[in-house]
Amino acid sequence: MIGIGWRSNLAAWIRGRPAGLECLEIIPDHFMDGGTKVLEQLTADYPLCLHGLSCSLATPGPLDGEYASSMQRIARICKPRWASEHIAFTRAGGIDLGHLNPVPPTHANLKILVEHARELQERLELPLLLENITSSLRMEGDMPENEFIAELCRQAECGLLLDVTNLFINSRNHGFDPRDWLAPLPRAMVRQLHVVGYAQDASGKLHDSHDQLMQPDLLELIAYVIRNFEPEAVILERDDSAAAGNEIAAELEALHALH
Repeated sequence: MIGIGWRSNLAAWIRGRPAGLECLEIIPDHFMDGGTKVLEQLTADYPLCLHGLSCSLATPGPLDGEYASSMQRIARICKPRWASEHIAFTRAGGIDLGHLNPVPPTHANLKILVEHARELQERLELPLLLENITSSLRMEGDMPENEFIAELCRQAECGLLLDVTNLFINSRNHGFDPRDWLAPLPRAMVRQLHVVGYAQDASGKLHDSHDQLMQPDLLELIAYVIRNFEPEAVILERDDSAAAGNEIAAELEALHALH
């Protein structure tokens, strides 16, 4: 299935059931203050998956019960095929940091993430996928990042939401081959992809701005992942409020052409 993340600026276009749009990803934060009727309509029109932003799975201590309960409430309305969250922390010392932060691949962090991922999966009563993020620094720990992620998914009995753009950005910024990074991952572990074009600053560093068209070198890596892992869903993440339906449709067509 090829789809997009639901965004309010694209709501009218999505309601029109455009060709090439086969599924949607829902962020619970967009519906925590209402929108039940919109969710019910989306549920009737498309297969859905649920994507959390703020569970802060890597933060020591109890899981954020309030956010998990909100995800659970929204999941009951939209009946998603699975839920997902990031391999990251968004809270530290009781402070909301407001963005995703990377986790060193250590056994201590692995234990925290496994416990929280298993708890969230049980609370939601849904399969849970875990997502890789970008990092301005290459995180060092007890094991390589790819092995850490594979072991996390294995112990937590979760799948992987592979953000191909994040992998591409990290590989360019930190100087490694993304295909080598992918090699140890079990084929069946990768159930969903996130994709979107990357941005580049004046120093040559790449960034995940969620507002760029997919570039040819990125599309080449996406095609490689699709061929080798056969994910069930590929979600285009465009957060640009100025993005038009025809531009999104062209991006979806490019993804369909990779299959």
